[in-house]
Amino acid sequence: MTLINLRNFGATLGAPLFANLNLTVDAGDRLGIVAANGRGKTTLLNCIAGKLEPTTGDITRARGLRVGYVEQYVPANLLDVSFYDAVLRVLPKEQIASESWRVDVTLDSLAVPAEMRERTLAQLSGGWQRLAMLARVWVTEPDVLMLDEPTNHLDLAKIALLEDWLNALPRDVSVMIASHDRAFLDAVSNRTLFLRQEQSQVYALPYSRARAALDEADASEERRYQKDMKTAQQLRKQAAKLYNLGVNSGSDLLTVKTKQLKARAERLEDAARPGYQERSAGAIKLANRGTQAKILVTLEDASVETPDGTLLFKTGRRWICQGDRIVLLGANGAGKTRLVEMIRSAIADQFAVEAIKATPSLVLGYSDQSLSNLGQDDTPLGVVTRLFELGEQRARTLLAGAGMNIEMQGRPVGRLSGGQKARLAMLVLRLTNPNFYLLDEPTNHLDIDGQEALEGELMESEASCLLVSHDRSFVRSVGNRFWLIDRKRLVEVDSPEEFFEAARTQG
Repeated sequence: MTLINLRNFGATLGAPLFANLNLTVDAGDRLGIVAANGRGKTTLLNCIAGKLEPTTGDITRARGLRVGYVEQYVPANLLDVSFYDAVLRVLPKEQIASESWRVDVTLDSLAVPAEMRERTLAQLSGGWQRLAMLARVWVTEPDVLMLDEPTNHLDLAKIALLEDWLNALPRDVSVMIASHDRAFLDAVSNRTLFLRQEQSQVYALPYSRARAALDEADASEERRYQKDMKTAQQLRKQAAKLYNLGVNSGSDLLTVKTKQLKARAERLEDAARPGYQERSAGAIKLANRGTQAKILVTLEDASVETPDGTLLFKTGRRWICQGDRIVLLGANGAGKTRLVEMIRSAIADQFAVEAIKATPSLVLGYSDQSLSNLGQDDTPLGVVTRLFELGEQRARTLLAGAGMNIEMQGRPVGRLSGGQKARLAMLVLRLTNPNFYLLDEPTNHLDIDGQEALEGELMESEASCLLVSHDRSFVRSVGNRFWLIDRKRLVEVDSPEEFFEAARTQG
């Protein structure tokens, strides 16, 4: 049964986002929506939810269709409301007394602990806030559930919980998911929409298989284009020869043939379309100045503690060597970020942490998950010219290459999108010209193209790094060593897969 039908659908917000989109959503579809940052995913969901009108085209919804839309952000008027009451308030007033049990059933399905239900949303982590927004929508029993970047702020256990929850939904419920999390899309989708400015593509496949099919289709289109353009060029060369022969011989037949060849060449050129090229959201480039040192950081059984002195774990005797791309694994609260901060302090000041020693030649490239090194009131141009000895023109050129036009370059960082901030942070890392990277959740806010670019840069530049990430695809692609925080000890493991599976069991 078709629940939603889009015909010649398009949206323009300042610039065209997508056009000529034809899409049906049937009962039971699990549709992943993939596009680069700022290319229209949220706009499409808003149009389907009735919050925005499309610029062109029509939308038809099944009679009585209930659409539930889980947006990315928590409304300010809910921050002082308890988890439980935030969900309860969605029910019609006349149902609250008799059907409050539906809230309990929903929160039980999402494994929300009893003590968590009484906390205000402002007191919750970003992950629990996301689940609260999901619960508010699900309790209304929608026929179509739409999720916008649902894994943002979720740890691996909650991502696993969300995957299992989505896969256990009634089969007639449709789900539409806009996400940059490749492993998540593979786990929960059975169709994939690649949203493009023109000629969006839909495959009845989960993300990775759909992406392979799309890449092959784009490559085939490019091969066809190159072949057609080569044929058109040959036709024009033949037409030129015949024209010269016709002029010299005065043959009307050769003149006619010349016109026919030119017409064929023009038809080929007009019909030919090059293979799809994604409009870049901004290049990601990294640098590696190198070092002669083989051992970059030595951990002499360092104690990693909370600010009040509670032991989280001990590192044992470990080394970070040149060429290592170490992924630090562990549950939320295990102390991953704390260890990253200790290593950062040891690199900045060799005497800051007694049990951690860094080689004096290290130049650190550091980025945390909140991008705190970017002043929220500063501008991208101000950040780059303040931190580095660059002239304004050179700074503007670099920022443009990172995807920021003149208007964005003068906008306060706090008003940039998450993707724009992430690309600015990557530019700052590149200009630092480090030989060792400490990266805490570096793929937060990056679209899939950005994630793949960062993966390629880390490997091609042979950068040494220690990183923390909940992005399973990124971890699998980049890591060549894996440290796991387990029962208050830091241990080395061969692969992240057992940890991922344990997180799923925990979730």
